[in-house]
Amino acid sequence: MDRQKLLRIYVQDHFAGSTVGLNLARRSAGANRGTTYGDDLARIADEIDQDRQTLEAITAQLDIPRDQVKNTLARGLELAGRLKLNGQLTGYSPLSRLVELEGLITGISGKISLWRALLELVPQEPRLDAERLQQLIERGEEQRRTVEELRTRAVRDAFVG
Repeated sequence: MDRQKLLRIYVQDHFAGSTVGLNLARRSAGANRGTTYGDDLARIADEIDQDRQTLEAITAQLDIPRDQVKNTLARGLELAGRLKLNGQLTGYSPLSRLVELEGLITGISGKISLWRALLELVPQEPRLDAERLQQLIERGEEQRRTVEELRTRAVRDAFVG
C-alpha cells in the first residue's frame, strides 16, 4: 500500500479522535467547574483545543484532506460515550469523573504517539517542524501527568471518601 495513503489514513484517524478528546475535555471541565478539579481540567481542555488546531494546520501542510465520515462517526461515538452507566440515573457522579479522566489519559497518550510518529518522519518530510513536534510531545506528557494526578485523586474520591 502507498505510504502517503497510510499516512493520510493515520492522520485523519487521529484528527477524528481529537474531536472526541476535545469534546470529552470540554465536558469534563464544565462538569467540574468550581471543584478542585476545575482549573486543571479547564487548562487541559484549552491545551487540547490548541493541539487540535495544530493538528489541523499540520494536515493542511501535508495536503491531507478532512474525512467528514470519520469526523461525523467520531462525534457520534463521543455522544454515545455520554450514556455510560455511572451509578445514577441522571447527573454527574464521582464515577463519571473517574471514567472521563481515564478517557482523557487514553486520548492524550494517543496524541503523544501521533506527535512521536510525525517526528520520525521529519527527515523525509520537510513540511514538518521537529522542534514544534518535540514541544507538543513535552506538553502532552505534562498533560498526561496532570490528568493522572487528577485520576488518582478521583479514585480516592469515588471509592475511599
